[in-house]
Amino acid sequence: MTPLQGYLLVAALLFAIGLAGALTRRNAIVVLIGIELMLNAANLNFIAFWRYGGQAAPTGIIFVLFSIGVAAAEAAVGLALIIFTYRQFKTTEVDEVSNMKG
Repeated sequence: MTPLQGYLLVAALLFAIGLAGALTRRNAIVVLIGIELMLNAANLNFIAFWRYGGQAAPTGIIFVLFSIGVAAAEAAVGLALIIFTYRQFKTTEVDEVSNMKG
């Protein structure tokens, strides 16, 4: 197994764990953690392909930095929404908060 294949295998496992957590859990915080795991798996793929792809341009690093910025914004907005729904409905369960009327 080459080092690239090892990185891709770890990234695939991270993505699968994140996808399972995002699809099967009811708690909104765990769903956000699953999404973050999937973004980290994509970042690992970007870095692995940049490192072992043989290109001199730092395109993989630029994509990862952009992705980290998007993940930080997603976490901030997601946590703000979770705090708002908890204050309104007194729960963070995704299934119990089905009707959000403004």
